[in-house]
Amino acid sequence: MAWIWIVAVVGMWSFTPVTLTGRPSHMNPIEPPVTLSPAARQRAASLKERVYIIFTSLAVVLALRSHADETSPAAAAATLSIVVIGSLLGIFVADLLSHLTVHSKLPTGEELHHMMAVSAGGLGVLVTPLLLLAAAGLGLWSTAVALGWAVVVLVASLMVVGYLAIRRLDIPLHHKAAIMFAEVVLSLLVIGLELIAHNL
Repeated sequence: MAWIWIVAVVGMWSFTPVTLTGRPSHMNPIEPPVTLSPAARQRAASLKERVYIIFTSLAVVLALRSHADETSPAAAAATLSIVVIGSLLGIFVADLLSHLTVHSKLPTGEELHHMMAVSAGGLGVLVTPLLLLAAAGLGLWSTAVALGWAVVVLVASLMVVGYLAIRRLDIPLHHKAAIMFAEVVLSLLVIGLELIAHNL
């Protein structure tokens, strides 16, 4: 019977506890989730909102361009501004309601400032299209030309935002190129669907 006790003692010393992950404790533990800083969260939210506003602006500009002969530069600028500002206000209200739902309390001053900063950042999308339409109002070119260049600028802005989103990814260059290509294809698909909808 002595050998049974010897085996039992040796087994107790050599036993390796297993965690709930099914891996021995001597292996590397699961890394805790990365907590983003407030600045990083604001950048991510700003990029996401900017993409949404760019697509919204593209839809409006494409719709206006299909009726450019019947639209004045001032009317086009007013329409684009109203839609973008309305969309930003809607996003702000959605963020506020989601915060109330999740936290069951009003946002702090810092959190409210974060929401306002994210929403206000989307106004930058309006700058170049409005400048192009202002130049059309001064007679430098037609409304159709201004709206056409606005489409080009918005698509270029979308590509820049896509690049900013992946530039810090720790992946090979050809993977980044593949992601950028996929972003361009999806963007063109969205634009194509918007054009089809406007022509129906």
